Amino acid sequence: MSLKKQIDEKLNQALKAKDKNTYPTLRLIVSAIKDAEIAGRSKGQKEIKDSDIISLLKKMVKQRNESCEVYEKAGRIELLENEKKELIVINSFLPQQLSEEETKKICEEIIKATGASSMKDMGKIMGALKLKHADSLDFSKVSSILKGLLI
Repeated sequence: MSLKKQIDEKLNQALKAKDKNTYPTLRLIVSAIKDAEIAGRSKGQKEIKDSDIISLLKKMVKQRNESCEVYEKAGRIELLENEKKELIVINSFLPQQLSEEETKKICEEIIKATGASSMKDMGKIMGALKLKHADSLDFSKVSSILKGLLI
């Protein structure tokens, strides 16, 4: 089953169950997918791919994380809690991210494979990581790990 169908199905279940914590976030996701589909039609795409939906969801997670930081600094606890609930719903559709330990191991392997030795090689390493592990790595963690390994 495609990711879009899974999200639609989950939205229908949440609406039937009157789950007020879940369905507003699912509606946001569905709306973002429809916007992406409309934008894709102008480029000649007929249907949105799961990989496009995953990148869209990652973008939504990044936005929510940034909002959480702002709300925490401002002491807006009710808004912070709302963002965290949305994060849980959005993350349920994303592939499981690797732990920091597993990420470090993969980074070390790629550094050896590419022969990287300094920060100048960061782009080459990131490119190799994105080819092999685009869905399973959190690239904000990868960046800090690589800086530690290459210095």
